[in-house]
Amino acid sequence: MSEKAGAKIFKQKCSQCHTVEAGAGHKQGPNLHGLFGRQSGQAEGYSYTSANKNSGITWDDTTVFEYLLNPKKYIKGTKMVFAGLKKPGDRKSLIAYMKKATA
Repeated sequence: MSEKAGAKIFKQKCSQCHTVEAGAGHKQGPNLHGLFGRQSGQAEGYSYTSANKNSGITWDDTTVFEYLLNPKKYIKGTKMVFAGLKKPGDRKSLIAYMKKATA
């Protein structure tokens, strides 16, 4: 698990659709600042599907880890088009980066 590796994964696989900085705008996907500890579908100003808004998921290491494996399976009806990260080490590294970058 490496925050540095996670930053690289975010840049390659996530940054096209997401931002992490406070006050940065939404792209195709929501800004992820403040993600950990927040309920799914709650980033202000982003148009979520009802599946995300009504999932009842609170984002933490475990839920993000499971979500990143296969987003469409984890929240049926999400509009996130990302296929997922199959390797557990990649997901752990990405989470390590995101926890710092979105805090």
